[in-house]
Amino acid sequence: MPELPVVVVGAGPQGLAAAAHLVEHAQDVVVLERGSSAAAAVAEWGHVRLFSGWPELVDTAARRLLEGTGWAEPVDGYPTGREWIDRYLAPLAEALGDRVRTGLTVTGITRTGRDLVVDSGRRESAFTVHTVDADGTEGRISARAVLDASGTWAEPGPAGADGLPALGERAAGGRISYRIPDDVSMFAGQHVLVVGAGNSAAHAVLRLTELARTSSRTRVTWVLRRGSTESVFGGGAGDGLPERAALGVRARRAMEKGLVEVVTGFRVAELRTDADPDGVRVVADDGRVISGVAHVFALTGFRPDTSFLSELRIDLDPALEAVSGIAAEIDPNIHSCGSVGATGARELAQPEPGFFIVGAKSYGRAPTFLALTGYEQVRSVVAHLVGDHESAARNELALPRTGACGGSGDFDGVDSSCCATPVLEIGARPVAVG
Repeated sequence: MPELPVVVVGAGPQGLAAAAHLVEHAQDVVVLERGSSAAAAVAEWGHVRLFSGWPELVDTAARRLLEGTGWAEPVDGYPTGREWIDRYLAPLAEALGDRVRTGLTVTGITRTGRDLVVDSGRRESAFTVHTVDADGTEGRISARAVLDASGTWAEPGPAGADGLPALGERAAGGRISYRIPDDVSMFAGQHVLVVGAGNSAAHAVLRLTELARTSSRTRVTWVLRRGSTESVFGGGAGDGLPERAALGVRARRAMEKGLVEVVTGFRVAELRTDADPDGVRVVADDGRVISGVAHVFALTGFRPDTSFLSELRIDLDPALEAVSGIAAEIDPNIHSCGSVGATGARELAQPEPGFFIVGAKSYGRAPTFLALTGYEQVRSVVAHLVGDHESAARNELALPRTGACGGSGDFDGVDSSCCATPVLEIGARPVAVG
């Protein structure tokens, strides 16, 4: 079906990079973005500084495409999400032109004329991508292949420790947020609680502790489901991403200075909004209670939305919801210290030929994804689609040690992580999350 385009779902960093590789191979491509502009999800965390530097944030084919436009490549420093958009992602989308279509939500993908059950003629049938725009107008696009690079940003994890919203979590309404805060001044003099053990939670804690330095009545509580704090603070000197190591250093300092109270082994079971005149009462599954909470930030990771893939034959790991072919290589229960490697077309292949899940979504719930990983994925997948199987099989990427400790290695208080306590000094400026 050479007359049909390759459809890429999502105009984020990996979706745009995939399009750049396809253009370089003279392939027709359509990128579908549900936001009003490319990189709409990145824009929502535009105030956050990444812990990857510029050399790790620019795809190779995208660089070659942009060089022909007079683009000046950023070289040094660690951009915020907004800077990433302004200096790279927006120019890339502009260079791709009308191949990028915004304001279109993908509602389903199927084989033309065949539902999930039908075998006959399936491999030879085109894909049909169903869409709806902001006005509710439905559309269909035929494709010879589809790359799902839609990410996981729209599906944050809940505060509830068992993977579902805690009792009363939905009713908590405006008292709970699932994103890293920007302006925290509204919480001055209040009790704020952060749930989560990853980089996003650490970043939120640091923003709030800066407020606590200037507003003595501000109280910050950091709730960890795991029974130990040791693996929360990153990979230290062993982390190939020094800005992330700096984040861990600063988080530890905040705890040692008493700017944040850390509560371990606290697994949220209920949020009561009608039993506390001062705010929310947060109840753990063991009966412990944290009272008088004005606001809760639940920063417990993300998960993929596979609802629009229900008519495709896909293979996801039952625990991680990651692509099965890469699950063993990215499992945070095993790979806690940067042993995650690059993955390509062979590992990402699905039972539905011509369909690939790439980018953060391919990792499902695993927290070890880096932009560089996604760029290598799309390079390999596009090489496969154009028949360059030697290139598709080649690994062209050496990832830094990520120092991404975690998973459930120390979930019940027995710390089996191999990550070191952070000892790297980077200074006091706000840095690093990704």
